[in-house]
Amino acid sequence: MPQVDVSELRDKIKAMYQAVAEEPHGRFHFEMGRDLARRLGYPPGELDRLPPEAVESFAGVGYHLARQAGPAGGVTGVDMTEAQLAKARRLAARDGYTTVRLELGYIEQAPVEDGSADVVISNGVINLCEDKAAVFREIARILKPGGRTAISDIVTELQLTEAIVCDASLWASCIGGAMQQDDYRRAIEDAGLTVRTVREIPQYQFISDSAQGATKTFGVKSISVLASKAD
Repeated sequence: MPQVDVSELRDKIKAMYQAVAEEPHGRFHFEMGRDLARRLGYPPGELDRLPPEAVESFAGVGYHLARQAGPAGGVTGVDMTEAQLAKARRLAARDGYTTVRLELGYIEQAPVEDGSADVVISNGVINLCEDKAAVFREIARILKPGGRTAISDIVTELQLTEAIVCDASLWASCIGGAMQQDDYRRAIEDAGLTVRTVREIPQYQFISDSAQGATKTFGVKSISVLASKAD
């Protein structure tokens, strides 16, 4: 497979998601904000409980509030973009989210202890990573025995062309790094996880002409995957 320049890719992603954090009403290939969250399934009442500044920067591709930590639980968020972390930390401190820990890092080498998580959630992120197999191995490492991972991500029906795969800007826009759907499932299973369910999310659509063109040509789409680690 052709390879994208990882250093260039990470720089593009950081710039893209700095804009998502700081300029959420700008122009992107993808939709963002409360209307998208509601269409994907987030209940309005739950969104009302969240900081509106966080909701306006929502850029996920699926719905995950159905899995929440209880009163005695905790949540660790990992992000490579300092602007995203700064915004999340500011809002968490302002609104009293004391059970949330936010760490700077790459999800290929996450700053989270072995076997420490009941659930690992990723929403529209793994397609941005150059080494997806490493991400799935990290998920397996972090999960407790019997733990689950809920993933929403962008995949393709057909393999993307070399020109698209080697374009760091298209990766940062959640298109160039999309993996062929059968290979994606196989990579999860190769990490030692069992895929329980896979479903498409037709409510998610790209909005730019170029992204919509890729959707039609290669079958670029959003899916949700539930997988588990053996007891």
